[in-house]
Amino acid sequence: MLVLDTDHLSALDRRSAAGESLQRSLVAENRAVSISIVTVEEQLRGWLARIASLRDPVKLISAYAELQDRLESFSQWTALPWDVRAAATFEQLRQVRLRVSTFDLRIASIVIAADATLLSRNSRDFGRVPGLKVENWLDR
Repeated sequence: MLVLDTDHLSALDRRSAAGESLQRSLVAENRAVSISIVTVEEQLRGWLARIASLRDPVKLISAYAELQDRLESFSQWTALPWDVRAAATFEQLRQVRLRVSTFDLRIASIVIAADATLLSRNSRDFGRVPGLKVENWLDR
């Protein structure tokens, strides 16, 4: 199974050249592809913060439309959950005292618990996580 980090998911959503190439690679790979619930949380936090900062009701129209598009896009994906195995993995990794953000450590924990491979450009941080399989398909 492959799990898309936010950067890979965003490239697909933007339909950039890298995203189009990623889409072709995913189809050719013929493996299950999912996202993590933490990636959903990260993206929703961003949209909700943007909406909260707007005071102009007219500007809210496009902000809410983009949020609705994002929600509909999420419905096309299987979001791997934060479950007991992910929480236990997270606790084990925290004890190692890695210099990795909490969100990235949560994503890594979900991916490890699912015995999956994370697709991310952030190999610097995710590469510090023992037991995590991580690959960057955007820059290959």
